[in-house]
Formats: sequence, structure tokens, C-alpha cells
Amino acid sequence: MDQLTVFVENSRGHLTGLCKALGDASINMHAFSLAETTDYGIARIICDDPQRAASVVTDAGYRATTTEICVIKVPDTPGGLTGVFEALEKAECDVEYSYCFSSLEGAALNAIKCSKKGVEALAAAGFEAVEASDLA
Repeated sequence: MDQLTVFVENSRGHLTGLCKALGDASINMHAFSLAETTDYGIARIICDDPQRAASVVTDAGYRATTTEICVIKVPDTPGGLTGVFEALEKAECDVEYSYCFSSLEGAALNAIKCSKKGVEALAAAGFEAVEASDLA
């Protein structure tokens, strides 16, 4: 699935503008993660139409791109995420970043940016991938 990645200036009002641009375009966000540095933040957004969303926020003055990620169902129990990282470690796959969000039918959802080998290792370990249409 594709994720919208937006570089946001680290100053008051820029997150509001980003969310407003998406809302005005009727693009629904299913997950939102923000990592920040001194000068800017990186917003990672799972939304209805990431390609159109990238165009919308670019037109609003933001730098945006789409990135392929894997979203998997994880047991919504203490330690449920451990198996994910154990499978990736066993397959010698690095994780660029990961974040959890919401729940779907009693399972937490985890977005992971890793190699194709990592995605295959997760499938082999029994983790079910979630498609964008499952979130809408």
C-alpha cells in the first residue's frame, strides 16, 4: 500500500494547513504519524488516495511523495508486536520505520517500511497484510 509522506516546516500553522488541504479535497486520513527535527517534520499519512493527496498538498505548498509500505494485522495483546520484529530479525531485515494505529477486528495495525524480503518474511511468519481498501 502507498503512504503519503509530507515534509512540513516546523512552525505554527503548518500542520493545520496540511490537514485542511486534505480535508478540503475530501481525502480521509486513516493514520497519521509525525516525526520532527529542529527545522521540519515528516508527516506519514495513510489516506484514501495517496497519489491525489500528494498532488493536493503539493499544490498547497508542501513537499510530498508517496512511499510503498506494508501494513499488517498484529495481535492486540501485550507483546503482540514482538513476533513482527522477531520475524524480521530472523530474516536479517532492517526496519526503516514502523508505527501502529487503530484496530481492525480486534487486531492492531502496524505500518512498516522494510525491504521486500522483510514483507515476505512477515507473510511466512503468518502476519496478514492489510490493503488500503480494508481501511476505507
